[in-house]
Amino acid sequence: MMAEKQTSKSAKLLYRPWGLVASLVGGLIAGQIFQRVWKQLDPDSSEDPPRPLESEYGLRKILVAAAIQGAIFTVVRALIDRGGARVFERWTGEWPGD
Repeated sequence: MMAEKQTSKSAKLLYRPWGLVASLVGGLIAGQIFQRVWKQLDPDSSEDPPRPLESEYGLRKILVAAAIQGAIFTVVRALIDRGGARVFERWTGEWPGD
């Protein structure tokens, strides 16, 4: 079992701006990945993935797109957050989470 890393309040505060920037970058990356994945899954469509309020798409297609988008965003965010925390720990010697 791994030992839990201690976090100071100052480490959490110092990490916030870094975490915010990392989240924004992660969102942009996830959006690009989703666009590419969607074009592979729906090659006939030259348009963007369907959004919930677009009436020309069926519910099934909208739900599939939303599920794929959600999964991609969650995985990318986890990778970015974890990687950012590890970099922060290397720079400061403190883990920013918990």
